[in-house]
Amino acid sequence: MSDSERDQLHVPYREYHSQNNTRNQAALVETDALVDLSTTPPPQSSSSSSLIATTTPQINHQFLGNKIIPPSLLCDTSDSLPEVEFAPNTINDTNVIIDSTGIERESQPLLGRLELDVTFNRFSDDPQFSELVWQAETAIDNGIFPERIYQGSSGSYFVKNQAGKIIGVFKPKDEEPYGRLNPKWTKWMHKLCCPCCFGRSCLIPNQGYLSEAGASLVDRKLGLGVVPNTRVIKLVSKTFNYPRIDIQKARMKQVIMDQFPAVGSQFKRLGLPPKIGSFQLFMDGYKDADYWLRRWENDPLPTRLAHEFQLFFERLVILDYIIRNTDRGNDNWLIKYDPIVAKNSPETCTVKIAAIDNGLAFPFKHPDSWRAYPYHWAWLSQAKLPFSEATRELVLPQLSDQNFVQDLCDDLYQLFKQDKGFDRHHFEKQMGVMRGQILNLQQALKDSKSPVQLVQMPAVIVEKAKRDSDTPKLFSFSDTFTQRFQNKSPFFSWC
Repeated sequence: MSDSERDQLHVPYREYHSQNNTRNQAALVETDALVDLSTTPPPQSSSSSSLIATTTPQINHQFLGNKIIPPSLLCDTSDSLPEVEFAPNTINDTNVIIDSTGIERESQPLLGRLELDVTFNRFSDDPQFSELVWQAETAIDNGIFPERIYQGSSGSYFVKNQAGKIIGVFKPKDEEPYGRLNPKWTKWMHKLCCPCCFGRSCLIPNQGYLSEAGASLVDRKLGLGVVPNTRVIKLVSKTFNYPRIDIQKARMKQVIMDQFPAVGSQFKRLGLPPKIGSFQLFMDGYKDADYWLRRWENDPLPTRLAHEFQLFFERLVILDYIIRNTDRGNDNWLIKYDPIVAKNSPETCTVKIAAIDNGLAFPFKHPDSWRAYPYHWAWLSQAKLPFSEATRELVLPQLSDQNFVQDLCDDLYQLFKQDKGFDRHHFEKQMGVMRGQILNLQQALKDSKSPVQLVQMPAVIVEKAKRDSDTPKLFSFSDTFTQRFQNKSPFFSWC
């Protein structure tokens, strides 16, 4: 091979040509050509010329310096290439102020430098509930604030979505019946006039929001389906009851942010502080149980619906007895029933129960002071019937399993420990009362007793065994329990 042939390389390139000599749009094809990359002009030898001519006879190569350039690359490409203009880099010339005032604030992030816990109201195991809470937060951001419920003895609020529809009930921790920011004057007068009878000595103060969420947890674990989904969240709204100092601080921070953005951007939080509390789904179409119970005295339910109501009623009894609800009247559990549908199409009509207002449950001891706090459903005619076979099959296998009971206690521990005033010693007492209630309920279900007979059983407390001083510390008593009965009885047993 000659030196001129070594300097030639087989280089692909692209060219436009018409197919079949027609006027159709030019197609992009890839062909091969021999391009001379030598530093000297190619010799005009007959061998090399003939080689090029035989290989690419239709291509006319032109020289640019010492290179052979195809004619397709020499054409005017101004029509096919876009014009690009480079603007000067303004980022390094001027400093971008995030919290600047004026028109540029429209492009700023909504939160800026605020440090907010956006993961607290998100529940990976319940995306539907997380979506509902997000709707409530979005509605508050758009000016649709929660509305205070005027019934009851605590500060509770109807929470709405962007359409103005009520989707839940929020009960802040500090606005509970015995909370320091309770907006209802009845409990304030009670505390002022009767301090010796104020509160319930068997309950841990200001943990009603945990009791609400704990009742929902027990309902989900047992599969009862009578408690609306309830969880602990954080919300902020100007309609909540805040102390005056928090309101003034929020106003002052906002004024500083408007007048001096550079200083206001250093604040950790703008606006009112969020409140922690329980958020419960709103049960649409339900009414107080007392409303329907009085009407059913004169107009009884059909046999099928009466049996269905009895099953839900037994689940309500099981829930209240396990958590030892100290505030269960016929006005704080709900019934859903449509008499018109029952008359027109009785086969499709249903009756359901919703157990709300579970904030005064999970005592650390049985009531033994002034009041007994009885279950008001015990005076109903449905409470005199023995537990059905369906109810026993639903809950008895789970309550008889010690591992299930321990898992339930562990889940409640994870829930209750998020409170700032959590005390492990009091929590163990709460679980001792609950284990005793489960023990009595287990025996009543085995003996086919009725709810009335269940509440007449002696109060039992099942506690973990204490370690003796002579026992080595390596020996664990975590699975050993002792049983004892309640010795002291309350002064009034009927209220």
